[in-house]
Amino acid sequence: MQVVSLTEARNNLKSVFDSVYIDHEEVVIHRKGRENVVMISMDEYNSMKETNYLLSSPTNKERLLSSLKHAREGKVKVKELVES
Repeated sequence: MQVVSLTEARNNLKSVFDSVYIDHEEVVIHRKGRENVVMISMDEYNSMKETNYLLSSPTNKERLLSSLKHAREGKVKVKELVES
């Protein structure tokens, strides 16, 4: 994660954008005396929103976390894909 001052971000906006988009790196913009902000790519933002949505339902959250636990423990079923 890269941290830059607001002045540095403003003076190098294209390179900051490129770092976020091309390198998939979060950039923290430090604002003296104010709250910092984080810049992320649109893909990363959309991924976070989707994850939040999927976990917002308690039933769905339980199902997803259970599936992840089983996968980590090797309790998986291998199925063959059938093309139609």
